[in-house]
Amino acid sequence: MNVWAIDKDIPLKLLLLELVHCYGENTLALNAQEQHYQAVEISVMDNPNLAAYIFTFGQNAGCYGIDLKYPISANNIVGGNENLTLDQTLEIIAIHLFS
Repeated sequence: MNVWAIDKDIPLKLLLLELVHCYGENTLALNAQEQHYQAVEISVMDNPNLAAYIFTFGQNAGCYGIDLKYPISANNIVGGNENLTLDQTLEIIAIHLFS
């Protein structure tokens, strides 16, 4: 994933760069259907039904919101994680996608 080539705001690019640094180039998939400039949906390559929707719109400056998507949509967590720091967001992604 060439992070700098995608049309997203800088805080999301910084988050994606950290994820590539931690997990490698070909570990995460970016949902190409997500068109909002201030949002991305990511999943691990081998399990696209387990995803994280990360957004910066509606958040304090430098903060992130994250919705967690599960294979059974009734288990999704939406709106419970907002105004998180970069480190908090990375920790949630690590637990959700990699544990």
